[in-house]
Amino acid sequence: MGAIAVAAITVGLLLIGGGARVSHDAGPGSARGTRALAGLRSLSPAAHEALVENAAIDRTLTYTPYVRIAGTQHREIALTFDDGPGPYTPQVLSILERRHVPATFFEVGVLERYFYASTARIVADGDVIGDHTEVHAPMSELPAAQQRAQLLEQAAAIERHGARFPRLFRPPYGVWNGATLTLLHRYRMLMVLWTVDTNDYQRPGVPAIVHAAVGGARPGAIILLHDAGGDRSQTVAALPQIITALRRRGYKLVTVPRLLLDNPPPRVQDIAAVLGTGG
Repeated sequence: MGAIAVAAITVGLLLIGGGARVSHDAGPGSARGTRALAGLRSLSPAAHEALVENAAIDRTLTYTPYVRIAGTQHREIALTFDDGPGPYTPQVLSILERRHVPATFFEVGVLERYFYASTARIVADGDVIGDHTEVHAPMSELPAAQQRAQLLEQAAAIERHGARFPRLFRPPYGVWNGATLTLLHRYRMLMVLWTVDTNDYQRPGVPAIVHAAVGGARPGAIILLHDAGGDRSQTVAALPQIITALRRRGYKLVTVPRLLLDNPPPRVQDIAAVLGTGG
C-alpha cells in the first residue's frame, strides 16, 4: 500500500467533498484499521483515484493555499480549461477522449443552465471540475458574503449534474484578496493558478497558441486554455497539435490533482507573474 493511502487511513479518509473519517486509533494493525484497509481494497479504481488525489490536495493545503506549478519529480503536465461549459466544450471533450487525455475544467456556474450536458460528460470521462465562480466574478472587487455566494452557487450548480463539491478554485482574471483565501480555507479548497497562459482567449492564431503551450512546457506545469467565453475554434484546432507535441517531448498529461499527487508542489510559489492576468 502506498504512503498516501496509509496516511489517509491514519489521519482520516476524506473522499472529495465528503466527510467520512477514520479516527487516529484506526491504524493498519488495529481491528478498525483492518476494516479500513479492507474498505480501501473494495473501492473501485475511480473511487480509489479520487481518494488518493483528494489526499494530495489536503497535503498541499498544509503548506500553501495556492499553486502555480507542481514539482519536477516526473515529466507530467496538466491541461486546464476555463470559462465553460460552452458551445465548444463538446469538441474539446471529443479530442481529449480520442487522445485519452485527462484534463481539469474550471467551470462557471451560470452556464450550467445551458450546457449542463458537457458537465455530465466531463464527470463520466473521469475529468476534474473546479470552481470558477458563478458568473466569472472578479473576487477582489466583492465583499466576503458575495464571494462566498460565488463559490457555493457554482458548487451547487455542478453538483446537480453529477460533480462532487469542487476542491479546486481558479480566480477569474487572476484576482483575489484575503477574504478569498479565508473562504477557500473554510471550504478546504486549493487555488490553482497557471504556469503557462496560452492567451488563446485573444484568438492570436493556432500556431501562436501551440507555440505558447509547448514553448512554456516544463515538468509540473499547469497550462491555461479556454473552452468557452467566446469563439474558441482556434483552441479546438490547436489542441490536437499541443497534445502531440507534448507527448513527443516525453510529457504525460494528467489532471491537476494527479499532478499534485505525483509531483508535490514547491513550498514557495512565485505568483507575481499571474496576478490580474488570464483566467
